[in-house]
Amino acid sequence: MKVLITGSSRGIGRAIAELFLKNGHRVIGIDREETDLESERYCHYKTDIRDYDLLPDIGGVEILINNAGTQNESDIDTNLKALIHVTEKYGITESIKSILNIGSASGHTGSEFPEYCASKGGVIAYTKNTAMHVAKYGATCNSLDPGGVLTPLNDCVINDKKLWALIMEETPLKRWATAEEIAQWAYFLTVTNTFCTGQSIVVDGGESIKHNFIWKD
Repeated sequence: MKVLITGSSRGIGRAIAELFLKNGHRVIGIDREETDLESERYCHYKTDIRDYDLLPDIGGVEILINNAGTQNESDIDTNLKALIHVTEKYGITESIKSILNIGSASGHTGSEFPEYCASKGGVIAYTKNTAMHVAKYGATCNSLDPGGVLTPLNDCVINDKKLWALIMEETPLKRWATAEEIAQWAYFLTVTNTFCTGQSIVVDGGESIKHNFIWKD
């Protein structure tokens, strides 16, 4: 299938792109950074999804994965407003089979930076709205809402032994997810799943059961 992934250069987006390529899909990535991901089935566009006029014309998208996001950096503009624009441009079309929005457990608990958790809460609501719009195409739309994930974005606490110990006390499974584990969920919700829609799936190792937010000053 033809898969479009935003924020595909690193972290969760990179892991998702690699998994889809491994399984024979054609993948298109949009990211504000370059990538060293190489495959004859991968095409990369370097642009910021907030620059609406610079978004490439891509037709026939069958799976759209809205992964691009920021944390404490114009969060509502990127995580919510740009996500909506990307979805309207590429996702709500007759070719679409599945849309997945990468949200956050913080959208459910509210236990993080104010603008960040507000933006991710908006993603949860917009996911339901989109699910209604694409149902006429027989397509699904869900959000995948991770807790802590081992990505470079979180290095400032991962590498702080004291903070990391406190965070692990808030995580029942005593670890964070790998990007590859989240990618497996993304694949399941967009390829294997054909009926679940309008739902927000929290994958956080039980973190939201306790939901105390610990971060670096």
